[in-house]
Amino acid sequence: MGHLGLTICLLVVIALVCDATFVDPTRKRTKRHPKLKSVKAKATVITFSGPCTNYPCDASCDMRIAPCNGLIFEDEFDTFDMDTWEHEFTAGGGGNWEFQYYSNNRSNSYVRDGTLFIKPTLTEDSHGGPDFLRSGVLSLWGGSPANLCTGNAWWGCERTGTTDNYINPIQSARLRTVNSLGFTYGKVEVSAKMPVGDWLWPAIWLLPVDNPYGGWPASGEIDIVEARGNLQLTDKGTSVGVDQVGSTMHWGPFFSLNSWDRTHGSTNLQNGHYGEAFHLYTLEWTPTEITISVDSKVVMRADPGPNGFYDFGDFANRAPNTQNPWENSPNKMAPFDREFYIIMNVAVGGTGGFFSDGLVNKPYPKPWKDTSGTAPKDFYLAKDDWYPTWNGEDAALQIKYIRVWAHGSY
Repeated sequence: MGHLGLTICLLVVIALVCDATFVDPTRKRTKRHPKLKSVKAKATVITFSGPCTNYPCDASCDMRIAPCNGLIFEDEFDTFDMDTWEHEFTAGGGGNWEFQYYSNNRSNSYVRDGTLFIKPTLTEDSHGGPDFLRSGVLSLWGGSPANLCTGNAWWGCERTGTTDNYINPIQSARLRTVNSLGFTYGKVEVSAKMPVGDWLWPAIWLLPVDNPYGGWPASGEIDIVEARGNLQLTDKGTSVGVDQVGSTMHWGPFFSLNSWDRTHGSTNLQNGHYGEAFHLYTLEWTPTEITISVDSKVVMRADPGPNGFYDFGDFANRAPNTQNPWENSPNKMAPFDREFYIIMNVAVGGTGGFFSDGLVNKPYPKPWKDTSGTAPKDFYLAKDDWYPTWNGEDAALQIKYIRVWAHGSY
């Protein structure tokens, strides 16, 4: 495409008065959208073509507008764009044996007044009552491309309830851009309000599109923000409830060598908590380091050094003879040098340690043990304690906007 073609493409993005074909160079796919009424009508994946294949664009490009200004993705949630945000269907609990299952239901994920809500609800509300948890069958296999189970690990596609092994007592949502947006390096800005309610676990994070270095965590994970919804939760006297948010990178040759603790940070709000107002969560990802900030305050910064994450993790000494999965990459940031996609979800509880048994909750104790074989049941039977803390939409993760900028454009 020449300069004239680029100009026409930009006019389409701005005016959106004709059919627009956006070519996502990161996914090597072409996606055709219907006629759009405004730039805010749908999430906008803005891509480069012709003489402008990477930022910065040709000098003739208008640097005040996308894609020339480096903005490659934006969603302000005037509508719920299902082409961009794929719902996951799974009860697997992400390996943490969490207490929710994920589906596509407007009780759990919806857009209103320019805000996306991800709100957990009780499974019994949509399955005929509490008997379903101990005697029903939860099948997420699906029968069409839009509702197929997305995660069979950990019995994620089908669960059968028994008197001891309850079906996941919470229904929630997890959204991802794996088939619509993948990018390497750049800046992500998210305006979000954390949910308030005991044992809620919101997250906005990134996973690799193709697992180029192997299974988790060898190909990496970037958690822009996670939080715990409890109002009165402490760890050895330090508040770790909804007045605290954390940022983490997961990486390592194998699961047992996940070195997240070397790339983790958290911050506490001095007045109030993160569920009272919207705050800005920012990821800046470059070929040399990753920085995550909350309201412009740096929470976590990771620079592995010139020899990369294998040396940074000291794996040669910690696990001698362990193969370096990133040794053939010329980039010191490997595994964080490939395409990642965005995920947003609200989980609940679990036995993986995020709500560890050492935490102290008030006015009642944690209702399950991580070592319990009946943790979902134990959690559910304490519903009279925790469910009153889930106050309507205050228990929802709320997102005002997400923007992604090409590296070097900000």
